[in-house]
Amino acid sequence: MISFKQLPLEAKAAVAAGVVFFSMMLSRSYLAEQLELRTRRWLLRLQMALFANALMLIGSLHVWRSTVTTFSRSSAASSFCFMPWKIAVFMFLALAHSSFFTLLFLVAEEPYFFSLAAYTCLGAYIILIFFLFTLGSVEQAYKFLAGRGAKASTGNKNSRTAMKPVLAVMLTVVLTIVGLLNASRPPTVNSVEVPVHKLPSSMNNLKVVLLSDIHLGPTVGKTKLAMIVRMVKALKPDITVIVGDLTDSEAEIIRPAVEPLGELNSPLGTYFVTGNHEYYTSDVSNWFELLKSFNIQPLHNENVKIVSPKSTDDWFCLAGVDDIEADVLRYSGHGMDLKKALRDCSSEHAIVLLAHQPIAAKWALQERPDINLILSGHTHGGQMFPLNAGAYFLNPFFVGLYKVGQNTFVYVSPGTMYFGIPMRLGSRAEITEIILRSP
Repeated sequence: MISFKQLPLEAKAAVAAGVVFFSMMLSRSYLAEQLELRTRRWLLRLQMALFANALMLIGSLHVWRSTVTTFSRSSAASSFCFMPWKIAVFMFLALAHSSFFTLLFLVAEEPYFFSLAAYTCLGAYIILIFFLFTLGSVEQAYKFLAGRGAKASTGNKNSRTAMKPVLAVMLTVVLTIVGLLNASRPPTVNSVEVPVHKLPSSMNNLKVVLLSDIHLGPTVGKTKLAMIVRMVKALKPDITVIVGDLTDSEAEIIRPAVEPLGELNSPLGTYFVTGNHEYYTSDVSNWFELLKSFNIQPLHNENVKIVSPKSTDDWFCLAGVDDIEADVLRYSGHGMDLKKALRDCSSEHAIVLLAHQPIAAKWALQERPDINLILSGHTHGGQMFPLNAGAYFLNPFFVGLYKVGQNTFVYVSPGTMYFGIPMRLGSRAEITEIILRSP
């Protein structure tokens, strides 16, 4: 029987990831209600960081062998540049691995340069892994289809072997620069007209500005939030809604960065629902209190009547549900409760629901098909290549406007900022201006 010591490094990393994952499930299932809140918060984040790093170690070993070990067996090893290259690759991998720990130690009003560098390396790491795997697969497929044929010379073989990591690194550098430049631009303003069944004619052309996935934390701070608030105010919305993942940190730590939200002054109110990342902070109650101090009303499985400024008899129901991650984490007092959220919202009036995850939107429509419009986020539009495909297949609604049935629409925001990695490839940050149309 093979002992743990005899396992290859990749297998050891996989075992370590499995152990951490098991401890996460144990913590969520049996220890969640027994641990003090602050302890649970730190334990959850530490476990997530360790789990991610254990999985990344498998990829890092492959990167090292492809970009360093491969060249150490060639004439390049005697080059003056080889040692600096080894150091550069090591530093790159170390920064990528450290990114998850910045959530624990490096969150402030504005991002630290180290956090930005670490998450940039994480983004480049993901792209590099993809290209190394893809080019390796293409190479193996070519060998299989071409057959053995004549035996290639050692020189040609070494040349082809070296080309794969060189090409992968070049593509990674180019896409990383493009992604950084794309994410550094202000969010685009996307105006969408949505017909809302049973919306009173007096509320025709009501303007709702949708924000989602701002992710205040290691790489998004006060400056970017202030920019978003200025752009929202310029649109002069009747209502502003934030559909989750506003933050990745505790309210007390990042409070100064949140202050620009106090400048939102939509006449019919500003509303908020939780996303999965609010529950990862284990600080939802303090976030609710902080947002209330800025006149932002959390919709905690509840609803409000949005009354027409022209007639008090005309109104529609704006409801919000807790994110479904609260149920997974067994977060006390929280969890998606559609029945409670839509209490007193009859089908005689238009219903607009705020639900962070598209899967929650799907579940809501299965239970209450009379909902007229659901506003969601969560997917980031995939945020960056090559993650776009995974986000597309894992969500029932990916990004943009969907018509479901005869009188129901779902709109999924691609996110107003980004999570961690300050890059966007194949997606664009967005502030959504939704114009409600009366039929």
